[in-house]
Amino acid sequence: MIQITAAAARLRQHAAMSLNWIDLAFFLGFFAVVVGVSMYKSRAGKSSVDYFLAGRGLSWWLIGFTIVAANISTEQFVGMAGQGAGSAGLAVSAWQLTGAAGIVIIAFTFMPRFLRLGIFTMPEYLERYYHPAARAIMAVYTVVVYVLVTLTAVLYSGGLAASTIFGVDLTLSIWIFGGIAALYTTWGGLKAAAWADLFQGAALIAGGLLTMALGFRAVGGVGAFFEHNAAKLHMVLPAEHPLLPWTGILAGMWIPIFYYCGLNQFIAQRSLAAKSLTEGQLGVIFAGALWLIVPFAIVFPGIMASQLYGKELDTPDQAYPLLMRRLIPAGLRGFMFAAIAGAVVSSLASVLNSASTVFTMDLYRRHLRPDASQGRLLAMGRILTLVFVAIGCLVAPSLGHEKFKGVFNFIQEFQGYISPGILAAFLFSFLSRRAPPAAGVTALLVSAPFYGLLQWRLGEVHFLIRMMITFAAVMLLMLAITVARPLPEPRHILELADDPEPAPLAVKLCGGAVIAAVILFFIIFW
Repeated sequence: MIQITAAAARLRQHAAMSLNWIDLAFFLGFFAVVVGVSMYKSRAGKSSVDYFLAGRGLSWWLIGFTIVAANISTEQFVGMAGQGAGSAGLAVSAWQLTGAAGIVIIAFTFMPRFLRLGIFTMPEYLERYYHPAARAIMAVYTVVVYVLVTLTAVLYSGGLAASTIFGVDLTLSIWIFGGIAALYTTWGGLKAAAWADLFQGAALIAGGLLTMALGFRAVGGVGAFFEHNAAKLHMVLPAEHPLLPWTGILAGMWIPIFYYCGLNQFIAQRSLAAKSLTEGQLGVIFAGALWLIVPFAIVFPGIMASQLYGKELDTPDQAYPLLMRRLIPAGLRGFMFAAIAGAVVSSLASVLNSASTVFTMDLYRRHLRPDASQGRLLAMGRILTLVFVAIGCLVAPSLGHEKFKGVFNFIQEFQGYISPGILAAFLFSFLSRRAPPAAGVTALLVSAPFYGLLQWRLGEVHFLIRMMITFAAVMLLMLAITVARPLPEPRHILELADDPEPAPLAVKLCGGAVIAAVILFFIIFW
C-alpha cells in the first residue's frame, strides 16, 4: 500500500502544515510534562519488579490508558485509516472491535492464571508448564518480532506521518521519536511508560475525535457523510475481498486477537503489573471500552479523507495525515502534533520495555547469568533498551519499500509466523495436564516454518485463513504427541490458578457491556 518515501516526498511538495509559536509551545510543553511526570513517578524503582512490572502496583484506570496508548499508534492512524480510505472501508474496524471483545474474554480466562502464578513474562509460563527450551524459544521469537517488526513499523509510520504533515525529514523524525521514548523508558521502566501513557493515551483519543468532528463539518454533516459513503460503511465484506474477507474474520481473526491481547508481552505486561486480580480485570475491560472509540476516531476520518481528497492521495496510507494537514486550524496544530507524537512515543516505550524485559528475564537471567544481582538486571534492561531503539531506528527507513505492502499489512502478516504456535502452546496447556514437554517445544518450532510454507505455496490465500490452518495443524500435532507419550501423572503447577476467586458482579457487568457494544456495532453496520 505504501510506496513510501517517493509518495511522501510528492505530498511534501504541497505546503506542509506550519506551526506557529503557540503550536510549538504547546507541543514542547506537552512533552516536558509527559517526560517530567513519568520520570518523577518512577524515580524510586530499585528492583527488577519496580523496573519491569512497576512494582506490581498499577491501578485499573492507569492500566486501561497504558494498554490503549501502547496499542494505538501511527500504524493505526496511518495504516488502519489508510485501509478505511481504501477498499476495506469501515470493515477494518473489526481488528479493534473484536480485540475489545477478546480482551474482555481474556480478563476472565487467561488473566487469573497468570496473575496467581506471579510470572514476569509470558515465556516464563511455558517453562513452568513445558520445559526451559519452550521459554527460550518464545523469548527469542518475541524479541526478534518486537525489534524488527513492531518497533520498526511504529518508528517508520510515525516518521512518515511527521514527514507528510510537517515536512520533517523522515530519518530525522524516526530518530527523534526513538530518542524521546528511550529517554524515559531507560530511566523508569514500565512505571515511567505507564504514567506517560496516561497523558499520551488521552491526547490521541481526544485528537482523533477532534479530527472526526472537523471532518464531519468539512463533508457537510453526519447525514451527508453516511449518504456519500454508504458503500464503505459495512463491517462484512465479500469472501473474495483481498484485504479483509468475512471468511478471514470468522475463521482466523480470533487467533491474532487472543495472542495479541492475552499473550503479547507489551499488552499482558500491563495486567501483570496490577495491584490485584480485580484491578487487572477492570483495567483491561476499560481498555476494551476505549478501543470502541477507534472506528470513530481513526477509521471514519480515513473514509472522510477519501471523500474529500481522494484524487490527491498517492497511496491510501496518506489519508489521515492529509486530512489533518488540511483541516486542523492554527492554534490546534501543536495539540494534534503532540497527540500523534505521543501515540508514537507511547507505543515505542511499551515495545522497548517489553523487549528488554523478555531478553533480561527469560534469556539473560535464565540462561546467561542466573546469579545476576538486581543492579545488574536493571543495568541490562537499560542497556538493551538503548540497543533495541538504535536497531529500530536504523532498520525503520527500509519499510518504505513497496514489497512490504503497507505498515498495517506488514505487522499483521509477520505476526502470523509466531502467533498460531504460541497460542496453541498456551491453549493446549489449559486443556491438558498430561501434555509432555515435547508437545510445547514442537508447537513453537513447527509453527513458523509451516506458516512460511503456506505463505510460499498459498500466497493468494488470505493470511488470516493461513493462520487458522497453521493453528489447527499445530494443535493436532500436539494432540498426537500427547496421546502417544502422555505424562504418567498430571501436572500440578496450576493448582492455584484452577480455582480463582470469582470476579465481582460489577466487573462482570462492565465486561458484558463492552461485548454487547461490539455486537451492536456489527449489527448496525452489517
